[in-house]
Amino acid sequence: MSLITTLARLEAVDSGRAQPLATVRHRHLSERPLVFVPLTTAGETGAPLGALVGTDRDEPRLLVVPQPRDRELRFGFLADLAEVILPYIDAHAQAVEAAERTETDPETGKRVKVEVELCADAPQLIVPSRTGLDFVRLLGRSMRFRRTAEQDPQAPHPAPPHIPLLGRWLTHYGERARVPGSSLLLALTDVLSRHWATGQSSLEDQHLGALLAWIDPPQGMTGAEAARVAELARDADGQLLCPPAGPATDPAFDNGLLAPAIERYDRARAALAAAEDPVAADDRLAALTAAEREIRDLVESRTRPTWDAVWRGLDLLRALPEGAHAEERWIRDRWSFTAHRDRVLAGEPPQPRRDDAVTAANKLATREREQARLEAQEALDDPLVMAGRRLAGEAFAGEVLDVVMAYSEGKRPSPRPLVTVRTDDLPQLAERVKVYRSLAGKPQSAEFVGQEAEGVLVLRVLDKMGRGKEPEPGSVPEKGDRICFTLFEHEQRGGPKLPDPEQTPWTHGGPPGESAPEAPDAVTEEDVL
Repeated sequence: MSLITTLARLEAVDSGRAQPLATVRHRHLSERPLVFVPLTTAGETGAPLGALVGTDRDEPRLLVVPQPRDRELRFGFLADLAEVILPYIDAHAQAVEAAERTETDPETGKRVKVEVELCADAPQLIVPSRTGLDFVRLLGRSMRFRRTAEQDPQAPHPAPPHIPLLGRWLTHYGERARVPGSSLLLALTDVLSRHWATGQSSLEDQHLGALLAWIDPPQGMTGAEAARVAELARDADGQLLCPPAGPATDPAFDNGLLAPAIERYDRARAALAAAEDPVAADDRLAALTAAEREIRDLVESRTRPTWDAVWRGLDLLRALPEGAHAEERWIRDRWSFTAHRDRVLAGEPPQPRRDDAVTAANKLATREREQARLEAQEALDDPLVMAGRRLAGEAFAGEVLDVVMAYSEGKRPSPRPLVTVRTDDLPQLAERVKVYRSLAGKPQSAEFVGQEAEGVLVLRVLDKMGRGKEPEPGSVPEKGDRICFTLFEHEQRGGPKLPDPEQTPWTHGGPPGESAPEAPDAVTEEDVL
C-alpha cells in the first residue's frame, strides 16, 4: 500500500467518506456492458442457484435452478445463460475493421506489416466482486469439455448445444481478467477500490454494498454508519436488507427461506410424478409451478439489490474522465478477443486443462510486463497517482533553472544538453541513473549527472531531439518550465524468446521421456456460433 493510499484511508476515517485515489478513470467502460450477478448454493462448489444477467439495467434476465442437485436443471440454466451471453459476444465478433499487425515472414525471417481484421469493439462482462471472477473461471472450466448428444450419443448426461462454446469464452475471459489493466471482465469492487479509498479493510471492500456506502453514503450518515447498515441490518424475518454481492448466500436465507422452498418444490415434483389421473396431475402441476415461482422470487430478492448496486457503481465510475492510456489497453483487449474468435472459427480445440511449460511461462511474463506497464501508464495519466510515485522516490517534479547546450564526443557530435532542475522531492538517484519524461506521448530519457546543491539536480538529455546538430524545437526543456521525470521506464521491454513446446527440455515436461499434456476433447460444429 502506497503512502498516498494510507493517507487517503486515514482521511476517509476522519471525514466519514471515501477519498479519491485517482482523478481519472483507469479502466475502460463499454457503452453497453453485460452485467452478470450469479448466485450459488452452499455445500457444493460452483453449483448455480440463479443469476441476473443482461445489458438493460431495467430489464435483467432472471435465471433460476429450482433444485441445484438436479443435473438436468443445471444444464438448462447453463443453456439459458448461453442464450444471453453468446449472441452478445457474436454481435461484437461480426463487426470488424481493417488493422495492421507486425508478423515474422516465414521465408525471410523479417518483421513485416500485414493487414488483418480487428473487431471494432469487444464485449465487456461486469461481475459484482472478485468472487464473481472465480465463479466465471469455474463455469468455463466445467463447461468447455462437456459432451453434447451429437458429440457422444452414449453420454449419460449430455449437455445442451452451445454449452461447450460458452465454456471456452468464459475460460478466455477468466484468463484475460488475470492480465493487469485488462477490461474484458471486470469485478466492480476492484475497480471502485482502485479509484476510492475507504476507511475499512481491503477484504471489507469486497462487499459491494459497504463499498458504495463509503463512496456515496445516504444523507445524514457517515460512510462507516452506512457500511455497518449495509453489512448487518436485517428485517423482521432476520434476512439481510443488503444481501452480499454473491455468489454465496447468507446462512439465514439458506436455512430460513431457501431450504424450505426447495423442499416444497421437491415434494410437488414427486407428487406430480406419482399422479395417476389427469385431474390430479393438473392440480399437482399447479402446485409445482407455485413452488418454482416461490424459488424464483427468493432468488430475485437476493440478486436484484446487487444488480441495482452494480449499475449505481458504474454510474459513479462514468462520472470520471477516462485516462489517456485506457483506450490503448482496450485495443489490446480487442486484439485478444479477435484472436480467440479466430481460434474458435478455425476449429482449434478448447483450452487444455493444464498449460504446458512454455505457455505458462509466456502467461507469467505477459502479466509481469502488463503490471509494470499499467503502473507506469496510471502515473503518467493521473497526477494523484504520480504524487504517490514521487513520495516513494520513484519520480520527481521541479522547475528548470538553466539549460546549457553540450554535445557528445565522436565523429558526428549529437546534442546532449545539460538541464538544471530544482525539486522539493527526494528521488532515489545515483550517478548515470536514467530518468524519463513524457514528450508528445513518447518517453524521452536523460541521465543524472550530479547535484549542485540540495534540491538542485543536473540532468543530461539523451534522445528524442531529432537527427540534426541542433535539437528540434520543443524537444529540450526551457528555463522556467515545470517538468516531471520518472525513474521507471514508460514502455516495458519484452523478455527473452522461449523455445517451442516440442523443444522444451524434459525437466519442464517436454521430450524425450515425459508424456504429452492431456489432450482436450475434439471440436464439433456445435462449438462454432
